[in-house]
Amino acid sequence: MPIPIQPLQQAELPERKRPILKMIGPGVVIAGLAIGSGELIMWPWITSVVGAQLLWAAAIGIFLQLWVNIEIGRWTIVTGESPFTGMARAIKLIVYVFVFVIFVGKFLPGWARETGIALRDLIFGPQHDSPAWLWTALVFALVAAILFGPRVIYTAVERCIMGLIVVIVAGLIYVVWEIGSMEIFLAMWDGLINLFSFPDFPVDVVADDGSVRDQLTFNRFFGAVVFAGAGGLGNLYYAYYLREKDIGMGTRMPSLMSPAHRHEVKETDTGYVYPETPENRRRFRDWFRYVVIDQTLFFWILGSFTMFLFIFGALAVLHPIGLVPDRGSLVWDLASILEQSMGAFGRYLFLVVGMAALFSTQLGGIDGGSRIFSDLLHTNFKFGKWLNLEQWYLVLVITTMVIGVFSVWFFGRYDIAGLDFLFIAALIGGFVMAVYVPLILYMNLTYLPKSARPGWVNIAFMVLASAMYIAFAGYTIYSKVVEVVA
Repeated sequence: MPIPIQPLQQAELPERKRPILKMIGPGVVIAGLAIGSGELIMWPWITSVVGAQLLWAAAIGIFLQLWVNIEIGRWTIVTGESPFTGMARAIKLIVYVFVFVIFVGKFLPGWARETGIALRDLIFGPQHDSPAWLWTALVFALVAAILFGPRVIYTAVERCIMGLIVVIVAGLIYVVWEIGSMEIFLAMWDGLINLFSFPDFPVDVVADDGSVRDQLTFNRFFGAVVFAGAGGLGNLYYAYYLREKDIGMGTRMPSLMSPAHRHEVKETDTGYVYPETPENRRRFRDWFRYVVIDQTLFFWILGSFTMFLFIFGALAVLHPIGLVPDRGSLVWDLASILEQSMGAFGRYLFLVVGMAALFSTQLGGIDGGSRIFSDLLHTNFKFGKWLNLEQWYLVLVITTMVIGVFSVWFFGRYDIAGLDFLFIAALIGGFVMAVYVPLILYMNLTYLPKSARPGWVNIAFMVLASAMYIAFAGYTIYSKVVEVVA
């Protein structure tokens, strides 16, 4: 059984002394995590199948995640505590659900595989016979060098992802400038304003010989809505990055240091709550304003911008000629078609952009996933105390990489491609969001001081988000039961 969670301690909320520009980072990292999943892979693939018809759903998906992230930020700036610890207070056995989901997710290394394939294609082209698992291992080796090189792990992650986003955005703007037209912008606008316009699911993807080689199902579509943004457990990483940046009560929590460097190990599993005083209320409003600005600018606006740029490329390049990329070669197919209008430079530019987007997601995914798994084990189980947080982090990063390389090798024998990994991960992500999104709202309404609790606008959007993810989970279960019965 999980061990009891200690109650929140009372402490004064630290005052914000730094300007917002010096606190930039957590929102950018979450945006970098989001770029390589739904933005690069899923939505361009869907666009190549049905055009801009479902663009409204991508916009709704990332907009609802904005409110989820704001509420995650609210919990963290007030308590400094992991959302998982708060959820364990509400439902103790919920930790088993998250441990199971994270463990299963380690066998779905879609981003690492696609990053490795993009790197191979960039150097040798898609016909090269070197195995995907080898390039996945190379990607993991680079991730390990970034994570364990500097003393403070978060600093390396933040700087690397910021650099990657600059490459991605600059490259995409140049591509859109070269291939863009008013017709494409108008088509995207129509796709945004024609709400609840659906194709007849499932939509067949037909091969040259007339056979059906793939399908866009409703479950895949709904999974892409879940991953329009960070998706799954990825949104919860935001809490850890706020703590690392010394935001709010996170100032009182120790940073996760690299086990490769000698340092004093400090650990605090549970957090704090401020007493209701005028000064603490003022400080909360100051910190919360930062969270809203950070998520609005960097997660929602930057994330939507990059997602629409990738969709624009698919709409301009793939959909007009009826080319739906193979499950394992979307980045290469987009790059190859760009070569027709932009020359070899266009192909290599998009390969670099695609690889940067995928790598940013992979880096953030391994770091964030290992943080939350370490936190879950160390905080909730007796055996979790055998190692400190940094030791668990090291073990879990290495385990993730070993399992990931094995999975790419094993499932590759059964023609399971990167897109399959991502849609399966999105399916699982939808279920886990159906659990934690309403729980985050419950925690913020129950455990926080009255002055820090969400208002009716935030409650309304969190209820709407909860309803969407619960409906997704319910529909998926229903459709599978109907399949079995039929």
